[in-house]
Amino acid sequence: MEIVDDSIETTGIRNRKPVTMQHPKADVDDDCKPTANDAKRRSKNERLDTDDEPSKVHGDGFEAAYQSSAINREEGDDERFSFSVNVRLNGASIGLLLLSFVTRFYRITHPGGVVFDEIHFGKFVSLYLKNTFYFDQHPPLGKLLIAGAAGAVGYSGNFEFPKIGSEYDASVPIFALRFVPALCGSLLAPIVYSILRQVKLGQGISILGGLLIIFDNALLTHSRFILMESMLLFFAALGILMVLKFVQAQPFSGRWWALGALAASCLTAAVLVKFVGFYSYLLAVYIMGRHVWMELPDRRRSSAPRLVLKVVASIVLMVSVSIAVYLACFYVHFATLYKAGPHDNVMTSAFQASLEGGLASITKGQPLRIQHGSQVTLKHTHGRVCWLHSHTHVYPVKYADGRGSSHQQQVTCYGFKDVNNWWIVKRPTRDSLMVEDEPDYIEDGDVVQLVHGVTSRALNSHDVASPMSPLCQEVACYIDYNISMPANLLWKVELLNAKESSGKWHAITSQVRLVHVNTTAALKFTGDQLPDWGFNQFEVAADRRQYTIDTIWNVEEHRYTQHKDKKDVLSKLLATEMIPTEPTRVSFWSKLYELQLKMLLHSDKVESHMYSSEPHEWPLLDKGIAYWIDGASNAQVHLLGNLVLWYSATLAIVLYVAFLVFYLVRRRRQCFDLEPTEWDRFRAGGEIFLAGYLIHYLPYFFVERTLFLYNYLPALLFKVLLLCFVIDHCQRVLQKFVDRRSPVVSTIFRAILTVWFAGLLYFFRRYSVLSYGTTALSADDVLELRLKDTWDLIVHKP
Repeated sequence: MEIVDDSIETTGIRNRKPVTMQHPKADVDDDCKPTANDAKRRSKNERLDTDDEPSKVHGDGFEAAYQSSAINREEGDDERFSFSVNVRLNGASIGLLLLSFVTRFYRITHPGGVVFDEIHFGKFVSLYLKNTFYFDQHPPLGKLLIAGAAGAVGYSGNFEFPKIGSEYDASVPIFALRFVPALCGSLLAPIVYSILRQVKLGQGISILGGLLIIFDNALLTHSRFILMESMLLFFAALGILMVLKFVQAQPFSGRWWALGALAASCLTAAVLVKFVGFYSYLLAVYIMGRHVWMELPDRRRSSAPRLVLKVVASIVLMVSVSIAVYLACFYVHFATLYKAGPHDNVMTSAFQASLEGGLASITKGQPLRIQHGSQVTLKHTHGRVCWLHSHTHVYPVKYADGRGSSHQQQVTCYGFKDVNNWWIVKRPTRDSLMVEDEPDYIEDGDVVQLVHGVTSRALNSHDVASPMSPLCQEVACYIDYNISMPANLLWKVELLNAKESSGKWHAITSQVRLVHVNTTAALKFTGDQLPDWGFNQFEVAADRRQYTIDTIWNVEEHRYTQHKDKKDVLSKLLATEMIPTEPTRVSFWSKLYELQLKMLLHSDKVESHMYSSEPHEWPLLDKGIAYWIDGASNAQVHLLGNLVLWYSATLAIVLYVAFLVFYLVRRRRQCFDLEPTEWDRFRAGGEIFLAGYLIHYLPYFFVERTLFLYNYLPALLFKVLLLCFVIDHCQRVLQKFVDRRSPVVSTIFRAILTVWFAGLLYFFRRYSVLSYGTTALSADDVLELRLKDTWDLIVHKP
């Protein structure tokens, strides 16, 4: 099925006078001067090209048809406020969809156990169905869609997804869980076909593009399991298709608004599956910016005010729709996950307290306002979950690098609840640590001391370098060694959200920065792990660069220190202000802001993985990933791409760049090998696909986290599109410049293409056993499949 615009057909061009462009009248070399034969050949070739390129209007390649039809509209009826959608059942699209559907859904319930990252995404889906909060650094849309499909068939989410290879029990609807990824993977081929048609490639080449998507083993594998990439590619490709249609639609018409809204929705959906979908959004911005740039010289079609209005309207439309879709997705996410779960400790105490059965049930009944004599635990608010901690052990006299320490009592950040996490808030002017009859509340700007509850030593900092962060000051609990190192025990309370509590320091909700009075350095979680002498806990230091998120803390647990002789003090104080016994209410906007911050800052830093790979290894498929293996039969699922396709697509990038450089040099010499329309078409389509490839590939060279082959799949999509574009251009070049002199060359080229495609089909069929995992393999079979030494295929059985 394909949405088309009748205005782009050739019938709208016949009544318009052709627009021609004269080549610059400069001196040219003899070998560049057109001859009579050249003119005849050009005339013939122009007639041959009419099937695939009906419009010969000079402009932006595939935008030429739009330009001419837009002028016709201006000359005829005003269609700015009309809206029509023509749905055409395209046989090629339907055929590609059916073939793709068969390959993706064939025995989709096999394997009947957990495959690779299904261990993660399956857990998230189960938590959705149990309304239990979870944290994932990727956005929620993909998991929401799968959860919706699974919930529709009655799945309760009780399976735990314990490990890779664990067999699913009878309650798990395997087909429903894998349905959405498989459906998105099936729809990708006809979308690629439509994209290629949209840039005015012939139907044959466009069908070839869809077939290349179908017969790539990596795309097949990732479409068959509870994984995110097929959904990411589907929304990204559909968004790019809608953008290509959007820039060719009549501005301000109903179709224009609808296509813009669809493009923004799809591109935002790609971002909501995985944040790397933002690269596709950047490509869409590039396409629209390029379109505007090509329109600038045409004053007859676009006056300056109209062009500015169009640009502003496009920006407003895309941004507003994107924001609406993004917010709607997270609104559903929060509305669904309203119960506390195992992942909620990643969030702030206030967020946890808003969940049903969460922190509010633990801290229920504790005092709200901090005062002199309050016993508190201080939690690091953003980033890693840990609490300010101390113990009787001291810093070593000298560190491994030879630097000396204060030899004071260690202060760390500990990732578990512990009795050593408790501190007592004390006024510097008072000796007693007990609360009194009259509350002495701590407010924003007050100076306090923090006394460690177990060791009774006060929090201190001084001009000694921190053990792991030498640019910061060491933080310790002060021990009086009588060695002329004075105690600097004063800390200023700075409440970041003081307005919300009228300047009062509250448990749970107040975000506090503790600034050392003597040195103006703020108490900071550095993120560095201490050696064995620090029990591998995390370093706490004092940093004069105060305004970072790592200097933000909040009181999580709170109680008052009781006076020995006044047992009624606690009950009296507890009767004044209490943390609500019901879950704390946190606004949607506060939750959204916090979760976005956590998702961007929190990442699972896997130091190494036997199947990880580097970006330079991806284009030539140097390494795959083992997803699943049957220990009894060696049947396995292993992520590998179609070697023939990946190598030829990599070669296509080189060829396109070579063509581009060649033409640019020739044009610099006043040798115009391509007609203006053909040149613009070559530049436009190729630049878009090449830009798409580079935008989706190059950023990974600057990523520090562990990467895998599947990170390359979005770039592969655009590399396949560029491959089709290069093949089409080679055919056109042969038709224009070679066929008349040596027709056998075109025959050889078609024969090469036939052999190449046959090899691609052979590789797909041979290695499909690693995509489906249904075929028992002997050790020899596995070794025969190992074409590269770097392919770590697994053998469990001789």
